[in-house]
Amino acid sequence: MSTAVQTRTRDPRIILNAVQERVPHLVADVGVTDLWEREVALLLRDSVAVRSLAERILDQGIAYLITAMENPGVDMGVGYTVDIGVHQLILDTPLYFALCEEYNGGRYKHHSPLIERRRDGTVTRTAELLRRNGFAVDDELWEVDASDCSPCDNKVPDSH
Repeated sequence: MSTAVQTRTRDPRIILNAVQERVPHLVADVGVTDLWEREVALLLRDSVAVRSLAERILDQGIAYLITAMENPGVDMGVGYTVDIGVHQLILDTPLYFALCEEYNGGRYKHHSPLIERRRDGTVTRTAELLRRNGFAVDDELWEVDASDCSPCDNKVPDSH
């Protein structure tokens, strides 16, 4: 007898919108329906020219941050492209604090980037860690600059 195995894929859009009650003031007055749309609009305003690409970058940025929060002390890093989404979330500090509250035990997850980029396979290993953590990985976004990692300083406590 065979047993059906269900694969669960975590949806970054659902994850982001689930913390909306913690930051309602960010949504009500800006003409967007939810936090996902807010962050996409901010990416389009500041750094990404195409909506579909902004959504992909945001998706992977959320997957990275949640995985980093759920795996403290694990050496992780992103390439330049995915880092755009990571930075967007961190810069929207009330939203980032809500994510930290929900996924990092209420503690602030520091962002302490090293100046020198690493070229040691960290980006590829990080993408695999996201996959093992239940997220779909946009291989194209991770591979485009996989040899140019922007890691955080592991000497800073609870940093990614």
